[in-house]
This record gives sequence, structure tokens and C-alpha cells, in this order.
Amino acid sequence: MAYGSAVAQVLLVEDDPAIRTALIRGLTERGHAVDSAAAGMAGLQAAVGNAPDIVVLDLGLPDVDGTVVLRMLRGASRVPVIVATARDDEQEIVAVLDAGADDYLVKPFGAAQLDARIRAVLRRGDGARPDETVVVGGLRVDPRGRRAVLDGRELDLTPREFDLLHHLAARADEVVGKRELLTEVWQLPYGGADKTVDVHLSWLRRKLGETAQAPRYLHSVRGVGVRVSAPDA
Repeated sequence: MAYGSAVAQVLLVEDDPAIRTALIRGLTERGHAVDSAAAGMAGLQAAVGNAPDIVVLDLGLPDVDGTVVLRMLRGASRVPVIVATARDDEQEIVAVLDAGADDYLVKPFGAAQLDARIRAVLRRGDGARPDETVVVGGLRVDPRGRRAVLDGRELDLTPREFDLLHHLAARADEVVGKRELLTEVWQLPYGGADKTVDVHLSWLRRKLGETAQAPRYLHSVRGVGVRVSAPDA
């Protein structure tokens, strides 16, 4: 489906009745079909049971914090999620993106801005994760099954670690800069939060059984970025 102008099935999880009503009206006027839930567990059930195209998830829900709902949802579904939050602290935003959110909006915002983000996230999903398994040496990364296997052993990766590894493996033998990783994997503007890339690369190296000093697959290029390459025979 081409999401530049097509209708999307949107699940809006928002407890404030005024905000919920305004966003439903605005998104409906822009051609989307909108279902809604006023609490976290009801939203989780709807997201898993109704298979929407995208979920808009408030963090400040009355029964369960939206971050918890997001983590539970990521255990069952890869549906795109836009987090709507009044929290503008950078560390919290990075934590939410690391938990599996595809984008975020800081309140207040209108239906027009949300509509633009919905279309952008869905367009990105159309082309960002092809179904083909990527093979680099003994490493196999399967985006359809969200599985990464190294020398026959399945790796226990977080959603963000998987996305990072898949993005790098799909560009095997190319040096990928932090600017691109922040934009494509974290959907963050460059600057400030780039240390999160270093942290995740460190975690990823540990799970691949290597170090920055003795790399096998993940090779840092000082001042430029990082490259995934097959080990020398």
C-alpha cells in the first residue's frame, strides 16, 4: 500500500476525551479510519486483536504507563507506533525509541502534524525493511521473523539492537555514519543523543562475541562510522 495519500487504519490510545475526540475528528477528515481506546490494556488488546496499520500511543494512561504498554506490544507485534507524550526530556524520548517506538510527538500537537507523521512512518515502513534475509558470513538477519542467527546460534537482541544490526548488515562492507543511524534507526535528529549509538554498538558487540579492540563483524572507522563485514577466513 502506498501511504502518501491512502487511508490507514489508525488505533489511537489516549485517555483525555477532548484530545481523543479532536484527533479522531481530524484524522477522519484526512481520510483515515480511526479506532480508539482510553486505557493501556484496552489499547494493547485492540492493537493485537484488530491489526491496525499504526498505533498512536499516549504515555500518561490511567491503568498502565504507555512505555509498559509499548514493551508488551513489541513482544507480540511489529505494528508501527507513534508515541504521544507531554514529556520532552531527551533521555525519556531516547528510552521510548529504544523500547520500540517508531516516532514521537510532544504535546500539544494537532491532527495535521499527526497525519504527516503517520504518513511518513508508514512510507518508511514500506521501504525500510525488505523481507529478504541478509547474510554476511556466518551472520543471518531475518527482518520478517525478527531473528538474527550467528554461526547457528540465535542472538537475544532487543528491538533496537535488531534494527541497528539489520540496518548495518543490509549495507555490508559500507561505512555507515552515526548521522544516518540516528536518522534511520532511531528517527532522531543528529546531535546530543549520538552517544546512544555507541552504547548500542557496545551491547551488540558483546552479543556477537567480539570487542572494539578485536572486531569480527562490527568494525569502527574512527571519525566516520561503523561497518559490518564478514570475518576474514
